[in-house]
Amino acid sequence: MKCPFCGAELTKVVDSRPSDDNNSIRRRRQCESCGRRFTTYEKLETFPIMVIKKDNNREPYDRAKIEAGVLRACHKRPVSIQQVNQLIDEVENKIFSLDVKEVPSSVIGEMVMDKLKDLEAVAYVRFASVYREFTDVDTFAEELSKLMKKK
Repeated sequence: MKCPFCGAELTKVVDSRPSDDNNSIRRRRQCESCGRRFTTYEKLETFPIMVIKKDNNREPYDRAKIEAGVLRACHKRPVSIQQVNQLIDEVENKIFSLDVKEVPSSVIGEMVMDKLKDLEAVAYVRFASVYREFTDVDTFAEELSKLMKKK
C-alpha cells in the first residue's frame, strides 16, 4: 500500500478491525518512511456489474458516481459524510444482492432516491430534479406535492 503523503511503498498495519457496516475491514497504517498514519478499507471483491445507461451504453459500475451525485444533492444540508457513506453502502449492497451482471441506471437512481427521501427531503428533491430531468416548474411542483402527501 502506497503512502498517500510521501508515496513510499513500505507501510505497516497498526490496527485492524471490522468497519461499522461489517462489510469491510478498516486498517490503520503507518508509513515506514515518513511515519504518518492513514486509514484504508478492504472490501470483498465482487464480480463486475455493468450499468446500462439511458442511451443503452454500458459501463462498469462506479461507486464514485453515486457518491458524487449524493454529495451534490446534500451540499449545505445537515447530512454527515457518515450518513452519505451509509446510504451508498446500503444502495451498493442492494445492487450486489440483485445477483445480476447488468443493472439499469434507472434502478440505481430509484434506489438512491428512496434512501434520500428518508434521509433529507431537500437533498431528495435536488437529486430527483437532476435525475428525473425536471424541465419546468410544474414538474418540480408535482414532485414536491408527492413528497408533502407522504409526510
